[in-house]
Amino acid sequence: MKNFVVKTIANAGALAVAVWLLDKITLTGDNTAKKAGTLIVVALIFGLVNWLVKPIVKVLTFPLFILTLGLITLVVNALMLLLTSWVCGKLDLSFHVEGFWTAVLGGLIVSVVSWALHIVLPDED
Repeated sequence: MKNFVVKTIANAGALAVAVWLLDKITLTGDNTAKKAGTLIVVALIFGLVNWLVKPIVKVLTFPLFILTLGLITLVVNALMLLLTSWVCGKLDLSFHVEGFWTAVLGGLIVSVVSWALHIVLPDED
């Protein structure tokens, strides 16, 4: 359970950095507390998307992983971020990613920041 909480906090922090750095990734809300709550829910959705969908996409695109020496990971991460944005739109959450290239850059930011936060935050492993 502790590991789940740590990963959710790391995802929320990484998504917050992406929202802060990129104008086309938006998170709106009336106040900071509402934005923070929305960000936690978005991080949960992002974690769920990565847990359910990403392995399937990785298996289906395995030849591309080999062909591109892993660079297709940027595209897969962008697609996961776009899927998260779409799900948030369906759930009336105020998180939106505008465009594929914004998602690629956002996915890169989320990956790097999440990796750094996983190093800093305590974990069961």
